[in-house]
Amino acid sequence: MQIPEGFEPHYRKSPATDAWEPLYSRRKNGIVEIGLVAGKPHSNSRGFLHGGVLATLADNAMGLSYHETRVLLLGKDEAAKSGLTVNLSVDFVSAARAGAWLQITPRVLRAGKATGFVDATIAADDEIIARASAIFRVLDQARQPQ
Repeated sequence: MQIPEGFEPHYRKSPATDAWEPLYSRRKNGIVEIGLVAGKPHSNSRGFLHGGVLATLADNAMGLSYHETRVLLLGKDEAAKSGLTVNLSVDFVSAARAGAWLQITPRVLRAGKATGFVDATIAADDEIIARASAIFRVLDQARQPQ
């Protein structure tokens, strides 16, 4: 499968998503889209993409987009601060199978100093199969993970 233009190997690795590699991302104007070619490791027992995979990747794309937008709006001092998902909602409207190009496209609705609101569409081969929304909170420096 041809990976869409602008997507490169995902720059932010995570133990939570290592089994789903290769992941791809495309960054532009504070938005981080995540994509992958769906395969067996992403599927449930019926052969459909698993909702947990979709939710995890949507959370990842929305969180990274919130972070990068904050840095663009508030300056590089924000880059070292961590965000925490305080609410995540995913609505599934269709299903996809192995072989599809899965793409999560976030939209940052508000990127405040302490709280952010982000939503996203999740598409398989350009057909929307889910939508997601999340609320993020910036952790205080004193509460940052070590």
